[in-house]
Amino acid sequence: MNGRRHLCALLLAAALLGGCAASPSKVDPLEPWNRAMYQVNDAVDTGVVKPVAEAYVKFIPRLIRAGVSNFFGNIDDLFTGINNVLQGNAERAGDDFGRFLLNSSWGILGIFDLASAASIEKDHQDFGITLGKWGVPQGPYLFVPLFGPTTVRDGAGYVARAFWGPVSYVPDVALRNVIYGIGYLDLRADALNTESVLDTAAIDRYRFLRGAYLQSRRAKVLNGKPPPDDEDEQ
Repeated sequence: MNGRRHLCALLLAAALLGGCAASPSKVDPLEPWNRAMYQVNDAVDTGVVKPVAEAYVKFIPRLIRAGVSNFFGNIDDLFTGINNVLQGNAERAGDDFGRFLLNSSWGILGIFDLASAASIEKDHQDFGITLGKWGVPQGPYLFVPLFGPTTVRDGAGYVARAFWGPVSYVPDVALRNVIYGIGYLDLRADALNTESVLDTAAIDRYRFLRGAYLQSRRAKVLNGKPPPDDEDEQ
C-alpha cells in the first residue's frame, strides 16, 4: 500500500476518535465548533462506520479489497498528473499519466496495479497542494463530520476534485453514491490498523490530528522544506 493511503488512513483514524477541550489557536479559530463536530463524528463512527469497516475486513477477501484500493488509487493517479501539470512538473506528470493509462487498460480500470509492478513510482498531488504552491492562503482549519480534517483552501480543492472526478459522471445517482460509499469504506478499513498509534501517541487526539494534518499539508506545499517559524503550530 502506498504512503499516501497510509497517511490518509492515519488521519481518518484520528478523525474518527474523540478529543478533549482546549482553547482556540491561531490556525484553528473555530476550534469549539470543530471539536463539537469531532464528537459528532466519533459517535457516528462508533455506532455505524467502524463496525461496518470491521465486517468489511473480516468477510471480504484481501484480494478483492486490494482491487478496490487500487481502483481508487488509479483515480488518484489521474488527478496527481493533472496537478503536476498545473504545478509545472511535466516529467512527473508523464509518470502519473503513464500509471493511469497502464492501470486503466491492462490493469482493468485500475483493479490491478501493474504500474507499480513495472516500477513506475507513485506520487500524490491534489488541488489543495496546487493552490498552496500558487500562493493561496490555507485559511482556517476545519473539521467536517465523515470527511475529516481540512482547511478552507484544501476544502476548495476537494470540491473541485469531486466535481470533475470520473465518478461524478456516472449517470445513475444510486450507483454513483454506492461507489463513493465504497471508497469511504475502503479508507476507513485502512484506518483500523492505525488507531493504536493514536491511542498511545496522543493525550488530546483532536489536537494531535490537527497538528499532523497541517504539518503534512505544509510539507507537501513546501516540498518538504521546513515552514517559517510563525506558521508552526505550538
